[in-house]
Amino acid sequence: MATAREHSPATGAPYRDGKRYLWLLSSLYPLYPAGFLALAYATGQAGWLWGLPLLFYGLVPVLDHLMREDHNNPPDADLPRVESDRYYRILVYLAVPGHFITLVAGAWAFSRGDFPAWGMAGLTVSVGIVSGLAINTGHELGHKKTVLERWLARIVLAVPGYGHFYVEHNKGHHRHVSTPLDPASARMGESLYGFALLREIPGAARRAWELERARLARAGRGPWSLDNEVLRTSAMSLALYGAIIAVFGWIVLPFLLAQAAIAWFHLSLANYIEHYGLLRQKTGDGRYERCRPEHSWNTNHVVSNLILFHLQRHSDHHANPTRRYQALRHFEGLPTLPSGYPAMWLAAMVPPLWRRIMDPRLLRHYDCDLTRVNVAPDKRDALFARYHRPASVTAEAGSG
Repeated sequence: MATAREHSPATGAPYRDGKRYLWLLSSLYPLYPAGFLALAYATGQAGWLWGLPLLFYGLVPVLDHLMREDHNNPPDADLPRVESDRYYRILVYLAVPGHFITLVAGAWAFSRGDFPAWGMAGLTVSVGIVSGLAINTGHELGHKKTVLERWLARIVLAVPGYGHFYVEHNKGHHRHVSTPLDPASARMGESLYGFALLREIPGAARRAWELERARLARAGRGPWSLDNEVLRTSAMSLALYGAIIAVFGWIVLPFLLAQAAIAWFHLSLANYIEHYGLLRQKTGDGRYERCRPEHSWNTNHVVSNLILFHLQRHSDHHANPTRRYQALRHFEGLPTLPSGYPAMWLAAMVPPLWRRIMDPRLLRHYDCDLTRVNVAPDKRDALFARYHRPASVTAEAGSG
């Protein structure tokens, strides 16, 4: 079982977060496309509009590998103080308007048509990536208990048009994560594209609706009202997109739809890599065991964690969903990704490369016992024939 290792000064001094001010990167990152847009106008060079994708998928993976991984943990005795530090939550609040600024700036530039089509494509991809990270901002806020943070979660999820995440993630994904019941947990042998288009995106929408329908039914109410969180958050997106169209014209509709699709795809990328093949085992009563840190893939790469509010310490997040990002811990003995999310997302986009990197890691984690793996049903026979070599069978073969 994974165990957290405390890292604290030998002097007994209170824990100090060495990355305290570097977390500003998470707050400022939503504004990067707007910054690159300003550079494109200042220089007249449309190439700047591709700056964000090149930064995220090029420079960040390089920096992740040049820097040592950070295994530092706040000791248990310091966790309450670290979590209650308002500085960290203010950083999350500051990220919210940045997502709106970038979306509106992108729509404005798209409506003007001042750059060639290839530049506008870069602008759309850039805004879409940051809109995808708006889901991450909403993720951090939506797990908290204050009314302000929960409303900010709903509001920021309007940017990618993915408000049903507020319901589905907390009440659905966290309940069924790393089981065959969860459409947001990828299975061994399942490609990113099949996962996203056939299971994760439609499955999340269906589950959010069913969760809200059941909640309202328990209160004696029907689903067709603004008491339904799915309808309420969808109305926020419609209002936002409608206002942008009213100001800039219908010409921005393709931009809005494309950036939203890119945002949704980036959520699918995150979900795909976070639990690939991992499976909670059933207990004696037929229920799945409690979610533990080893049911999520983890990574401690520094730079990508700094722009994702520590999302990559996903193992502790699922074990302690309300824990704030700055207090998430590293655990020893976890299934671990070889790089941060940007590099792993690139690998996931090329299924043979993803399988070459991740299937051996998954098999080692479960000692080649595929009965303990979340396997895609249509790939089950082929994967068992190729890889199923549990230790007990290997030992028996050796003794014979």
